[in-house]
Amino acid sequence: MAVRSAEPTFAELFTPKLVTILREGYGLLDLRADAIAGLTVAIVALPLSMAIAIASGVTPDRGLFAAIVGGFLVSLLGGSRFQIGGPAGAFIVLVAATVERHGVDGLLLATMMSGVFLMAIGYLRLGTYIKYIPYPVTIGFTAGIAVIIFASQLKELLGLTLEGKEPGAIVPKVLALAEALPTINVAAAAVTLITVGLILTVRRTRPHWPALLIAVGAAAVASWVLGLPVETIGTRFGGIPNSLPLPELPTFSADKALAVLPDAVAFALLGAIESLLSAVVADSMSGRRHRSNCELVAQGVANIASPLFGGICVTGTIARTATNVRSAARGPVAGMLHAVFLLLFMLVAAPLASFIPLSALAAVLAVVAWNMAEKHEFATLLRASRGDAVVLMATFLLVVFRDLTEGIVVGFGIGALLFLHRMAQAVEIESGRPSLEEDRADAVGADARLPYDAGMASDPDVMVYRISGAFFFGAAATVGSVLDQLAEHPKAYVLDVSEVPMLDSTAAITIEGFVRKAHGKGAAVYIAGARKQVLRALLTHGVRRPRVKFRTTVADAIRDAHAKPGGPRIATAAVEA
Repeated sequence: MAVRSAEPTFAELFTPKLVTILREGYGLLDLRADAIAGLTVAIVALPLSMAIAIASGVTPDRGLFAAIVGGFLVSLLGGSRFQIGGPAGAFIVLVAATVERHGVDGLLLATMMSGVFLMAIGYLRLGTYIKYIPYPVTIGFTAGIAVIIFASQLKELLGLTLEGKEPGAIVPKVLALAEALPTINVAAAAVTLITVGLILTVRRTRPHWPALLIAVGAAAVASWVLGLPVETIGTRFGGIPNSLPLPELPTFSADKALAVLPDAVAFALLGAIESLLSAVVADSMSGRRHRSNCELVAQGVANIASPLFGGICVTGTIARTATNVRSAARGPVAGMLHAVFLLLFMLVAAPLASFIPLSALAAVLAVVAWNMAEKHEFATLLRASRGDAVVLMATFLLVVFRDLTEGIVVGFGIGALLFLHRMAQAVEIESGRPSLEEDRADAVGADARLPYDAGMASDPDVMVYRISGAFFFGAAATVGSVLDQLAEHPKAYVLDVSEVPMLDSTAAITIEGFVRKAHGKGAAVYIAGARKQVLRALLTHGVRRPRVKFRTTVADAIRDAHAKPGGPRIATAAVEA
């Protein structure tokens, strides 16, 4: 049977997940679970928000304002159950460059404009097209951002003193920092090492404890008790306020808006990619599905509201969202409470923040950069195929040495060209006489499809998915959606990929996620008819035994499924890639 879903209405597309959760029924036990998850995420977000703001060239309180105001609105209005909004490391480079060119007022104006663009993208239903960004591009720009973040923190990590202003470009920056090595502050470097060591130790020995907050708190206590000669939030910024400021519009003029327009477009582009990528991560961890366009509208509202209170850019944050899911959150209320807890922390503990060493916050960002570098995925893509490696390295190198937006655009362009090349190579031409292809019976040869059986449509214990056509990044979201919708609790899945001429890394990741979820539900998974190129891509991306079994034909796979004790009957579905 072919699966066709009715076109969703406007209300269905843009109804916040909070409304969905309340309609499902929300009780005290759910509130308790969300409160615990929200507190856990807030403890993680507190040092991160300040560290990201400082690395972006603004005061630490602006990071907290963004996490409180933006984070609350993202969860209140968003299309994801578990998304946590706030300042993200991915924005550090763009925010710092905008502040350097246009000042803080220009940054706030650009952020508000990006919010308008994000709302427009969402309401025009363009968020769906974010799926066309190839997987190697997302890994390349994420790894590139990680390198830039780490390089930006070297000065604080070592307590270096530069004669002039620190260069923005990475090559001049590294050269200037190398020249300043004789000015290293031993105390700051020691605080860095202790902070990193504590984070790694706590995560290894007590994984459920707030490692970031413990490490930063210990560094603050040590620097205060020992009187270490290191820069702190208090010595550089004079501390942080203990309340939210009153909302205020940033300075606006037509000339200023035109000047910051490129930055606003870059904020919107990166915010859309980062937030939807974070929502996809939450989906893969929880088995739920988000509403991409509703999520973009919420991100837009958050980026309009955050600058009103002096906050910086807001987007979905992958690490904090993953923490929220792992903390057993039930829905968006956890994200809303995370913002409330951050506000309470700021109201109560603002004076204590003055003692936090900047080298400790830099150490937090260094660990974040290491974790966000996607090292395993990077290495896997380098081995996957020459085309994926070219897209990956072009994006990565351009992000590091040129510009983030340029890296994404060029990577996407190369990915599109490579796809066209692959499609041309995938065309198969059969020759022989007679010149017109002869009619063939449905059940001829080893590769024949099973004849129709009424029982196949009425008993979905075994689902046979037949994927036809080129399975690439453009089709991955559609196929993944269908795979998630069909059959609630089957005992076995059979994926017939005999008519898939090519499969790229994004499609392989989609199948890997499906296999992982099916395996978690105790269902057997068989893949039938995989060609050599398809098989190689699947194996490279972790689709292998024992979670999946490869068979030559669908008949073999079904025979194996029936050979198991209590073998079920069969239902089929066709998926056009």
